[in-house]
Amino acid sequence: MTRSPSSTRERIIDESLRLFAERGYSATSVAEIEAASGLSPGAGGLYRHFKSKYEVLAAAINEHANRTKAQVAESLAELDDMESADLEVRLSHVCRAGLAKVREESELTRVFFRDLSQFPELVAVVREGLLQPMFDAITTWFTGQPEYQNAKVDWPAIAAVLGGSVVHFRLFQETVGESPGHVDKEQFVAAWVRLAVGLLPVS
Repeated sequence: MTRSPSSTRERIIDESLRLFAERGYSATSVAEIEAASGLSPGAGGLYRHFKSKYEVLAAAINEHANRTKAQVAESLAELDDMESADLEVRLSHVCRAGLAKVREESELTRVFFRDLSQFPELVAVVREGLLQPMFDAITTWFTGQPEYQNAKVDWPAIAAVLGGSVVHFRLFQETVGESPGHVDKEQFVAAWVRLAVGLLPVS
């Protein structure tokens, strides 16, 4: 789920994150953010909305965290509407939704690995506001499916494995430039579904 910036503040947030991802936080000037946002560079327009460049970065990360919470709720609602579909279809939807979410956060991912080590408080926002909700959603979904009601498994650990593989698949593509093992998306989804089906209790 993406959005079109509807205000100057939103444009500043979106353009700053894009520039931070491309150039790095330290290498991006306030004037460059202003120019990219349609403001007069160097005229101080950014400071009418934010106190500093750091505040822009923090706002971008917090906004993505808030958006993730809404997206998780939407995705779980969509999955509830699919309760009559075959299990493999539902599993495929879960996997594809996860892949799409990680891909959507590609700019934030680059900023995270390049710059956020100097801002541990923002790392915590990413961890608790973006990543953990995704893993919690996987746990919530699996434990709510009738097929898995009698499965004697550690669902948070399963979510860590299955969710972690989704995150890794996209991060590998972002950092290395190709998918792990040269596996394409459809192969990955099929394998993910197969592994998840393997968690069904033996009747």
